[in-house]
Amino acid sequence: MKSKRVRTDVLEIAYEEHGPADGPAVILLHGFPYDVRAFDEVAPPLAEAGNRVLVPYLRGYGPTRFLSADTPRSGEQAALGHDLLQLMDALGIRRAALAGYDWGGRAACIVAALWPERVRCLASCTGYNIQNIAASVEPVSAAQEHRFWYQYYFHTERGRAGLTKNRRDICRLLWQLWSPEWRFDDATFERSAASFDNSDFVDVVIQSYRHRYGYAPGDTALLGIEARLAEQPRISVPTINLHGGHDGVGPAPASDRQAAFFSGPYERRLLPGIGHNVPQEAPGATVDALQDLMKGAAP
Repeated sequence: MKSKRVRTDVLEIAYEEHGPADGPAVILLHGFPYDVRAFDEVAPPLAEAGNRVLVPYLRGYGPTRFLSADTPRSGEQAALGHDLLQLMDALGIRRAALAGYDWGGRAACIVAALWPERVRCLASCTGYNIQNIAASVEPVSAAQEHRFWYQYYFHTERGRAGLTKNRRDICRLLWQLWSPEWRFDDATFERSAASFDNSDFVDVVIQSYRHRYGYAPGDTALLGIEARLAEQPRISVPTINLHGGHDGVGPAPASDRQAAFFSGPYERRLLPGIGHNVPQEAPGATVDALQDLMKGAAP
């Protein structure tokens, strides 16, 4: 594994690279509040199979940095998709297999939906992760509203202050609530929690959770992408939806409600006992999904 950095239009993205430089590209994308350590048991077997595996730190995490103080610290969905596309361009990657969950799954879904020619296949935890911001004002069940407590907390200045002061406490609680069967230890949490010390972490997170409800403006440079995402574009690339059976923030419904968003080959795989952090809790299932997809999708 090598730690590297590459510059895009607005970021210096830090990433880890495994495997041969000339192998078929696979990009693994973490979510909130996690980091690249979620793929520590996923990247090596994929690299051993001959793939070039890239695991980037998202904006606001770890060593990834903004190039300019003037760039909005946006965590909106268009920014995440834009960053992934720019990463691929900067590294000369014409086409890649993508896998991600939470924020990273959103970035992967966006690139797969808007630039399908760049995506070989997609493993997306919980399926279609593109937000429908126009519909965000519609209330959901009381139980689901309760699961979203942290989002509403972040809509307030008290929440911003809380995340600034207590980021480890909040993020550790979310790990526990979202993955109730996962018995991670202090060392495992701390290896990822170091990424939350990024000076932009709080601003990016707060903007992300406010923007998705229409409570904060987005980056004007990304309005075109957001307009396309508002149309809820379908995803045509071969996709496997990995859904943890014990996901504490997005429980898996008995019947699949995601299939309508996919126009290409699509399969849902439920993972009993697994929570929200699928790659770290079920690395074998994640590797299997990617390898199954890549068998049927040429580089």
